[in-house]
Amino acid sequence: MGNIHGHRKHRNSGNGSLQNKPASSPFKYGPSDEAAHSSSSTKTNTMNVVSLPYAHVDSSLRALAGQAEGFGHCAIGGLPRSPLPRHHLSRALDRAGNQYQSLSFNTLDDGPGSLREGCRSKEPLWIVFEVSGTIHLSSYLNVSSYKTIDGRGQRIKLTGKGLRLKECEHVIICNLEFEGGRGPDVDAIQIKPNSKHIWIDRCSLRDYDDGLIDITRESTDITVSRCHFSQHDKTMLIGADPSHIGDKCIRVTIHHCFFDGTRQRHPRVRFGKVHLYNNYTRNWGIYAVCASVESQIYSQCNIYEAGQKKVAFKYLTEKAADKEEATTGCVSSEGDLFISATQAGLLTKGAGHSMFHPTEYYPTWTVESPTDDLKQVLQHCTGWQCVPRPADQ
Repeated sequence: MGNIHGHRKHRNSGNGSLQNKPASSPFKYGPSDEAAHSSSSTKTNTMNVVSLPYAHVDSSLRALAGQAEGFGHCAIGGLPRSPLPRHHLSRALDRAGNQYQSLSFNTLDDGPGSLREGCRSKEPLWIVFEVSGTIHLSSYLNVSSYKTIDGRGQRIKLTGKGLRLKECEHVIICNLEFEGGRGPDVDAIQIKPNSKHIWIDRCSLRDYDDGLIDITRESTDITVSRCHFSQHDKTMLIGADPSHIGDKCIRVTIHHCFFDGTRQRHPRVRFGKVHLYNNYTRNWGIYAVCASVESQIYSQCNIYEAGQKKVAFKYLTEKAADKEEATTGCVSSEGDLFISATQAGLLTKGAGHSMFHPTEYYPTWTVESPTDDLKQVLQHCTGWQCVPRPADQ
């Protein structure tokens, strides 16, 4: 066991206007970045930079904290509670020193001294593993606040049931596999109710009886990044049902993910605000993305490649509990690439449909043009990664 060390993520500040065209190489999407990313940016580094733009943090364990982009950018995982704003995070890390605890497991049994016991702990924990293998969950594994479940350095697969994030905050789930969840309402990762500041990164998810990731019941400020979804039907649900109007608070970012032949819900959204960028969705069975009651989906520089079903965006009309008439949601597409005869399926923006812009909530994010290079990266550099376990120091 060792201490968990931190690293500051450098971000541009300011609230200037958005650059309205993507660059040919990875860049921070936001004000004052154009000069820093001219055509001299080396394409030879594109594969590494795009796949893991925060790869430098893999050299130090706790450096992962605070590296998320998008709505989940405040997630610090298994670091202690601090009233400090996020931009003071590195100073807080330096002061805290040995207060940080890591918990290392050398058993995969679902019992005393197990991952389950660590996740239930009320103390902030950074959980790592000494061995690789499969953990068979006989019931949902409940994750409490201020936890990082860090699979770097090992190959950990969860099966049987999944993770449940219930009324918790500041959770990071990194570099795990989820496969073979069985039973009614069994999701790989279930986020409900009232959970916030969550980051799910570099996970492989497939073949569960219900969803792979469900985000519902007023859970918000969540980022899902660099995950690989495959062999599944109802992939990702955001927003529970039309009667639960509290889900209007939901905000989710999904970026650099590979939806690999999954059937639908990439995602399906009710009420919430969702920013999709640099994802690759191919060969869906029903649709790629679905907007329903009052949802707002900002789709930016994604790659949509249809199989037999050609339309990417679908709209479902439902009646919110606080409204007299049924409505659908709204999708805005900026810089998306539609290939293999894919039809966008965009609707004309009508009266009463509003659309958020990500710059209202975070100033920068890493995005590039939806090129064949990006497509290759997302096929090979998403999901569980064979990376060494970072040093504790």
